[in-house]
Amino acid sequence: MAAEKAGVNVPRGRFDFDCRPESDQHFENALRKARDGDRLTVADAIELLTTGTEDREIDPERKEAVLEAADRRRAEVVGEEVTVVANLNNNVTTACDTGCLFCNFKDSAEQFRADRPDDHPGFTKTPAESREIVADALERGIYEVTSVSGLHPAFALDDEHREMLEAIESGGRETLKATESEDRETLNYRPPDDYSTDPGTYVEQIDAMSVGGVHVHSMTPEEAAHARRGAEWGYREVYRRLQDAGLDSVPGTAAEILVDEVRDVICPAKIDTGEWLAAMEAAADVGLDLTSTIMYGHVENEAHRALHLKRVRDLQDRTGAITEFVPLSFIHPDTPLAENGMVDSGASRVEDELMIAVSRLFLDNIEHIQSSWVKYGDEFGLKLLSCGADDFMGTILSEEITARAGGDFGQYRSFADYDELIRSIGRTPVERSTDYRQREPIRGDPPGPRLGPNADGTPLIEQ
Repeated sequence: MAAEKAGVNVPRGRFDFDCRPESDQHFENALRKARDGDRLTVADAIELLTTGTEDREIDPERKEAVLEAADRRRAEVVGEEVTVVANLNNNVTTACDTGCLFCNFKDSAEQFRADRPDDHPGFTKTPAESREIVADALERGIYEVTSVSGLHPAFALDDEHREMLEAIESGGRETLKATESEDRETLNYRPPDDYSTDPGTYVEQIDAMSVGGVHVHSMTPEEAAHARRGAEWGYREVYRRLQDAGLDSVPGTAAEILVDEVRDVICPAKIDTGEWLAAMEAAADVGLDLTSTIMYGHVENEAHRALHLKRVRDLQDRTGAITEFVPLSFIHPDTPLAENGMVDSGASRVEDELMIAVSRLFLDNIEHIQSSWVKYGDEFGLKLLSCGADDFMGTILSEEITARAGGDFGQYRSFADYDELIRSIGRTPVERSTDYRQREPIRGDPPGPRLGPNADGTPLIEQ
């Protein structure tokens, strides 16, 4: 732990993965290509992430050279603006039985049964409750509502999907065509009457949150897989129906690491890499914008991170729909990975710097790289804006996922905070839309959002 805190790259060699951080490239060649703007290979990314595979410790001078190259590329691509979005997190439910070892957001769905004591910390919101929460935030000036939730067993895509699921549960399985989602041990479905709170359907929740012109950013590939279990349709049909209900864009979370040997350790019950990519491509095919993420700093190594970047870049080559890339540093303290002794730390700050920088250099087809103050805090989050990042997340108003994993950096942010923080590093604070196509300089005393359907510059959060 002392070495990790000092910024030494501690080898993550506890797992005998086939994919190892080795390459036949040389660091100097990879850095030259990065400086020249040449398209990088996986081997180049491995060299830059490790500052040379000939030594398992990070070389401070080489690291600074990578950060400098990334910051220069950031300035060339997006200039000196730092963008933020006025948004709300409205996570519908914590009920989830997927069992991901990196997550402490979930609560066993059994606890939510109507015949069980209501003495757990979890929650489920009805569509009416979601609508009220979003409508209130809309009046305060938000542009976007982000919703990422647990896989509640009572969730169905819509009424037609619920009829299919209930037919299967009542013995009609042989009348339905088998699908890939049925390869799991169970469909993970129970009727809403079994639970103390009915979450409604995904379509009902999206429709409820789609009020007054707010931008709805929801339905990860994992949720889309849950929304097609037992049915004949593919991801295109799922996203088409959600789009008709008011879905505007899709968060590229649930990606974790897009290498199956890592997923088999940290989230074996989740969809695999191929399914995640297929869902994202289908969402893009129906006209939805996408974001993309990586969740790193747990059991994976630098080669896995490089492969992940390659798969995201290839997806963008095919779709052109990804608006931003969001590196998410693993918050470990209150997660099963830590509790089971599988990890004793997250990523070091040096790893965080290099992850941001190499993302900027490798993802030559994605303009925006985000520094998440929820994961990194204010001071270090600002530092990462000089390592290749240009977006500083959003107001979010409510943030449960990182907080429940042991995060220490708060759950909301005011425009006044953003204005002060971003100007403190000599950059220009700019409010953006979810897709970055609309921008408005942050101004006012105190400043407030101006892009939301009901925004008029009034501060979102009272100081």
